[in-house]
Amino acid sequence: MIARLAIAAAWLAAAAWPQQNWPYKPEDLWAFQPLGQVPAASIDGLLQPAGPPVDRVTLIRRLTFDLHGLPPAPQEVDAFVRDPAPDAFGRLVERLLASPRYGERWGRHWLDVTRYADTDGYSNDYERPNAWRYRDYVIHSFNQDKPYDRFILEQVAGDELDSSSPENVIAAGFLRMGPWEQTSMSVAAVTRQAFLDDVTHSTATVFLGLTAGCARCHDHKFDPLPAREYYELQAAFASARFEQRAAPFLDRENRAGFEEQAGRIQELARRNEARLEDLHRVIRERMGGAPKNAVDRAVRTLQTLTPAEFEHTKVYRKRLELYRRELDRYRPLAYSVSALRPAPDTFLLQGGALGSPGERVAPGVFRVAWRFLDRAKAELPEAPEGRRLALARWIGDPHNPLTARVMVNRIWQHHFGRGLVETPNNFGKMGKRPSHPELLDWLAGEFIRSGWSVKHMHRLVLASRAWQGKLEPRRMEAETLRDSILAVTGEISLDAGGPGTFPEINDDVAQQPRHIMGTMAPVYLPSPARRQRNRRSIYTYQKRTLIDPVIEAFNGPSLNDSCERREAATVPAQAFTLLNSRFARDMALAFAARLEREAAGRGAQVERAFRLAFSRAPDAAERSKSLDYLDRMTAHHRAHPAAPPAPRRPVVRTMITEQAGRPVEVAEDEDPAPYQPNLHPSQVGPETRALADLALVLINTNEFVFIY
Repeated sequence: MIARLAIAAAWLAAAAWPQQNWPYKPEDLWAFQPLGQVPAASIDGLLQPAGPPVDRVTLIRRLTFDLHGLPPAPQEVDAFVRDPAPDAFGRLVERLLASPRYGERWGRHWLDVTRYADTDGYSNDYERPNAWRYRDYVIHSFNQDKPYDRFILEQVAGDELDSSSPENVIAAGFLRMGPWEQTSMSVAAVTRQAFLDDVTHSTATVFLGLTAGCARCHDHKFDPLPAREYYELQAAFASARFEQRAAPFLDRENRAGFEEQAGRIQELARRNEARLEDLHRVIRERMGGAPKNAVDRAVRTLQTLTPAEFEHTKVYRKRLELYRRELDRYRPLAYSVSALRPAPDTFLLQGGALGSPGERVAPGVFRVAWRFLDRAKAELPEAPEGRRLALARWIGDPHNPLTARVMVNRIWQHHFGRGLVETPNNFGKMGKRPSHPELLDWLAGEFIRSGWSVKHMHRLVLASRAWQGKLEPRRMEAETLRDSILAVTGEISLDAGGPGTFPEINDDVAQQPRHIMGTMAPVYLPSPARRQRNRRSIYTYQKRTLIDPVIEAFNGPSLNDSCERREAATVPAQAFTLLNSRFARDMALAFAARLEREAAGRGAQVERAFRLAFSRAPDAAERSKSLDYLDRMTAHHRAHPAAPPAPRRPVVRTMITEQAGRPVEVAEDEDPAPYQPNLHPSQVGPETRALADLALVLINTNEFVFIY
């Protein structure tokens, strides 16, 4: 067997592409070549002539969704439509860019690419209690228009740049955003290598648009990325170790309600501590006296407890462990890294196998990016300190042709729905070539000349006739759809930042059993207060193994893989979600209540509903059909009164015991905080319920769900 492995390793080593002959076509290496000089250019000068601009209602609606991910308020639409000043559009752009909503919208795009989540993933999916601080760092960075090269430095090497800065330490959490798990049954060296492979590939993908992971086992088959250089790049991360670092809270970080939220979890922990103490008392009573040590306790537990009691012990211990972990959300800690001293050696792994190390390699970068430039290859230090910092500076070097191209392409994609390069994470041979290479290079040059300002790039794109003309309609992203429903119903909470909140989801999803380390995980508990449940989607808790069904149905991002572009597949579950889910029904009723508060009479309510949902008034036919529908549905609801809500009952699980193979029941923890329910149909009259039916129709239309 060993001989066969040696033969296979030798074959893989011999299979390397003959780099010395440089077997790559120039057209396949376009992304590595210097930015082309395009003098006196503009977006409209480098694209086909655009058609006439869209009407002003469509324009403000499109712009507000682009920059905020929310619909414009009716008064904002009216003000823009009536403003004849030549600079009206420019002032609108500046107002939207200056709002905190901008960072929430564009931060979401970045979090897609970096795979942000509040949990580890895999089977146990443990919480990352302080990951929310990285999410808030990203949002803040976009809001303050942090120069992109600085943004790179802080995420790749913030701790090496200045470890005394809490923001830098938080930013370095980027390196740990991928799924990862280490348990008592894991081999530490294997999970460590999994992290190194993940962070090497992720860094190259996010910032450089390279599929570097393909070079883990052998030289890249299509791009000039040798396996040796892959491991040289990986050596830059060899000195990074996981650390939950002390990082004082920043003034801008939202800590409102920390004491109350922590108290809620402490009460859940206290209940389970009391249950465990009751079981330990049983052990002492049956065996006589307290256990001498942990081993004695374990033996007595097995000998004295019934199978059901033993399972309860496991459940309560696991709950206690998880609740204590959750309390770290409210402590000034950062989910980050620090530098090892000394750094372990990095070896070229034959076939990517940890058990087949080849020669030792020194820290380095992909040489191809410098092949076409009259500059020496960037050098990374051998010393463990500063390796990542040197790498980050190489990535953000204005002479590096990849970095600016990749980022301006991402910006273009989010404004037009499709990038100039349609594969934003792959600028290699197997990716798409740019549809307008001169435009891509001009934009990249402008990005660098502006001091790496993302907001400057928005201004360029949004001022173009290409963007202001007719575009292909795009369905809202999942979070934009959920947030827009909350916005038009008046239920949205614009509280920003802080630990993730838990929206209300259908019981069949919330109460599904979840396994964790040999026992059951606690049931999903929605946030007790509506103000917390109805925050923007970017602030909801991102659990890798339990996605909000609304987000999942509408092609939300993968939390395990870098999401370069949102899909817009159409599947039946989307119709069921918008028509029948608890979220849609509750929000439709809230929408109706808002309409009754803000408008008197059926005609005015229909007018207000269309203005809120579509940013326009209904035409005569729509008004007539809506009023007729309201009459019919009011009569229906008078004949069919709504039953009161069923009382919330404790959730009881049944599991099979490990010892005896028998079923045992375990009650889930009830939330100690008082629950603030949504408005229920039984609490309103038939007229309001009919208005809710109309509201439900409106949020299910293409005009609501698509951006034009």
